[in-house]
Amino acid sequence: MRRPPVLAVTVGDPAGIGPEISLKAAASVAGRLGDGEFRLRLFGCRQVLEGTARTLSLPLPPLAAGEDDPSPVAIWDIGGEADAVPAGRDSAEGGRQSYEAIAQAVRLALSGSVSAIVTAPISKDSLNQAGHHFAGHTELLAKLTSARDSVMLLAHGGFRVSHVTTHIALEDVPKRATAERMRRVLDLTLDSLHRLGISEPRIAFAALNPHAGEGGLFGRHDIDVTAPVVADYRSRGHRIDGPVPGDTVFVKMRAGAYDAVIAMYHDQGHIPVKLLGFQVDPATGRWLALSGVNITLGLPIIRTSVDHGTAFDIAGRGIAHESSLLEAMDYALTLTRAQPA
Repeated sequence: MRRPPVLAVTVGDPAGIGPEISLKAAASVAGRLGDGEFRLRLFGCRQVLEGTARTLSLPLPPLAAGEDDPSPVAIWDIGGEADAVPAGRDSAEGGRQSYEAIAQAVRLALSGSVSAIVTAPISKDSLNQAGHHFAGHTELLAKLTSARDSVMLLAHGGFRVSHVTTHIALEDVPKRATAERMRRVLDLTLDSLHRLGISEPRIAFAALNPHAGEGGLFGRHDIDVTAPVVADYRSRGHRIDGPVPGDTVFVKMRAGAYDAVIAMYHDQGHIPVKLLGFQVDPATGRWLALSGVNITLGLPIIRTSVDHGTAFDIAGRGIAHESSLLEAMDYALTLTRAQPA
C-alpha cells in the first residue's frame, strides 16, 4: 500500500505573500490532510511563519520532527530570522531564505522523502542579491536537479500553454526556437498531458510571426522551422497543428479545439493564461483571485508553482488569495498519482 503523497511547499520570498498564502492553503486543506489524502510540509523560516500566523490570526502548524514525521502538516524550518528581512521589498536575506527552502525541498524530493514540490513566489532580484544568479525558479531547479533542460507549462483549468523560450530577450527568440528545441518541448508536453489523463492530446504550435509569416512576407521561421516539425509528428499519428497565428490559436484552445498550445516566447504564452486566471474587482482594482499553475517539465522531480509574483505591495495585509497555490497543489497530486508505483 502506498503511503500518502507528501507535498513540499516552499513558502517563497519571506517579504512577499508566500508565507501568508502557504498558511492559508494549509488551513484550507486541513480536512483532506486529516483524512490522510496527503501530507504537507511548509519549507521556510520558522520565525517568519510564526510572525505571519500571529499577525493574520492563521493556524500555525508544528515543526517537523524529521523526514519520516507522520504529521499531516508541519513546518520544515530552514533557519534564519524574521527581523533580518525588510518587509515588502527585495533583500539578500530574503533571497537566501528563498534559495535555502528550495534547495532543501529539492534534496528531499530527489531522495524520495517528499513526492513533489509546490513553490510560492520568489523575487529574482532578492535571489541574485543573495549570490544565486538565476533568472528564476525554473533555471534554479534545473541546476539543483542536474536536469538537461526544462520547459515551462502554464495551466488554468483546461487552458495549457508550454513555452519554447522563456526568460530571454525577444530579439534572441528566433535563434533559440530551433527545431531541436521545439521537438523537446513537444515531447515533454505530450508526456505531461498523458500523465494528466489525456490519452490523445491535441496540440498547436503558436506562430512566431504575425499571420504565421504570411507566406514569407513577415519572415520564414514558421515556414522553414516550425512547419516541418509539425509535419513530422503528424506523419507519425500525433494530433499536432501549426503554425497557427498567435492572435487566434488561444481563442481556438478556449473553444476546445486544443488541449495545449506551445508558445514561442514568454509573453505570448503568459498573457492569455493570466488574462483568464487573474480576476480583479473593477470598482476597487483589488485582486479577487489569482488562478493558474506553472508546471516545470523535464525535471527528475515533480514541481508545480503559483503563476503570480511576490506581491510585495500587499504582503502582510491578509488580503492575498491562496487559490493559485491550491490549484498548484492539486496539479502536483495528480502528477504524483500518475507516477509508476
